[in-house]
Amino acid sequence: MKRFDLIIVGAGPSGLSAAIEAAQRGLEVVVFDENEKPGGQLFKQIHKFFGSKEHRARIRGYVIGEQLLEEADKAGVKVVLNATVIGLYQDKEVVVKIGEEIQHYKGNSIVIATGAAENMVTFPGWTLPGVIGAGAAQTMMNLHGVLPGKKVLMLGSGNVGLVVSFQLLQCGCEVVALVDAAPRVGGYGVHAAKVARTGVPFYLSHTIVKAEGDDHVTGVTIAEVDDNFAFIPGTEKHFDVDTICLAVGLSPMSQLLKMAGCKMEDNPKRGGQVPICDEYGRTSLPGILVAGDVSGIEEASSAMIEGRMAGIVAAEYLGYIDKGTLDKELDKLSKALLDLRQGMFAPSNRGKAITETEEGIAISESLLRKGYVDDSEIERFPGVTHQSGVHPVIECTQNIPCNPCQDACPKKCISIGDNITSLPIVLPDSECINCGMCVASCSGQAIFLVNEDLGDGTATVTLPYEFLPLPEAGTNGVALGRDGKVVCDATVVGVKSMKAFDKTNLLTMRVPKEYAMTARFFKAK
Repeated sequence: MKRFDLIIVGAGPSGLSAAIEAAQRGLEVVVFDENEKPGGQLFKQIHKFFGSKEHRARIRGYVIGEQLLEEADKAGVKVVLNATVIGLYQDKEVVVKIGEEIQHYKGNSIVIATGAAENMVTFPGWTLPGVIGAGAAQTMMNLHGVLPGKKVLMLGSGNVGLVVSFQLLQCGCEVVALVDAAPRVGGYGVHAAKVARTGVPFYLSHTIVKAEGDDHVTGVTIAEVDDNFAFIPGTEKHFDVDTICLAVGLSPMSQLLKMAGCKMEDNPKRGGQVPICDEYGRTSLPGILVAGDVSGIEEASSAMIEGRMAGIVAAEYLGYIDKGTLDKELDKLSKALLDLRQGMFAPSNRGKAITETEEGIAISESLLRKGYVDDSEIERFPGVTHQSGVHPVIECTQNIPCNPCQDACPKKCISIGDNITSLPIVLPDSECINCGMCVASCSGQAIFLVNEDLGDGTATVTLPYEFLPLPEAGTNGVALGRDGKVVCDATVVGVKSMKAFDKTNLLTMRVPKEYAMTARFFKAK
């Protein structure tokens, strides 16, 4: 029976992060993963991450996956794929199915980083081909290059539902509606806004009545629900679709921990049945640690920090570092994790109705109920400015942990300050040089460069654009507002693409000057 200093189950962001930290401190580490490729969810995530530099902000998920794999390889981590861990027993014995063989291993310490699985909801027709999880749709699109469907309805307005809806649009699908039984959008407002301005309608306080079709999905009926989530008669709406995507939450895959005898609890705020553990991932069994979504559903950025903590704790547990070094490292990582757990979407705020920002500004009710900030509300936010010449307009309206725009501007026009969740501001008397770095770096695609008056009755709006084919200069079309409705005719002035923009193209369109502050998306005729 082969023995390792540290056995890690799961080669996702938390498992790989734990492996790197432990291996760099001298531990012999093996990582088992049931998939044929390592990286967990990272290689499905083509969007840019939030946070700060230390959280790998403004880097796309699949690039972060590549970075972690390279670091793990350099550190000497052994990654075994197509390896399903089917048992975790006494004395830290791990049973793994590799191919047709059952193999046994022992670890001096164990990190369980198995992540989470998609939840499903039932309704008439939910077993028809064409009803899929949002994660499955991501896998089809971003890993296998397969179109999930042509006309899609998304159920769920959390970050997963919003992000996958946008990626469906990017791959050429028509998203006919985004539906949620909750009365408010559950995910980041910037994610909702970039979906809404493409023209996707939001139906909050609605859910699916039934999926239609005989041997595959051909349509779907939704209806409004009351405060008790009962259907309101007469509110039914029908859509012709071939695909229904479900983004209705995740549940921790904690079965191995229960098998091992770890103390468990049912905790709805953490996603379901989870191990009882301390803030650094130590479970009730000495030497068995957890990291990532298996201990509570959060973002991948948090999972990576939790993984690093678990790897360092394992190193101290086995005597590779002293307690002083451990405490110093954990203090640093705890601060980075705390930064991510601040703001409106902090774990402590789950279930609470936030009515104003940290700055005392009333929250946009339109954003929460319709997916976009209404024109009558947008001016209240500090990043929305008016200046002569080209200047940034920052439509970031919620306190989320993110600050790449502050670092990206070479002229230091934008400031967030020391509090990573503060709303960004455009500094007075600052000089914008129209470089576009702020637009390209914004993980939420919430920054625009506007010249409100060119002197001939027109204005220009530069916006982030991640769709193909790219329009050419001179292309005529229409500008859509924040609500996704046509506001005016528009002409493409140019499309700028640079390596520094990391695949976010900057599309500049000319519009009548009275629409400079409302035109936010371009659609070719």
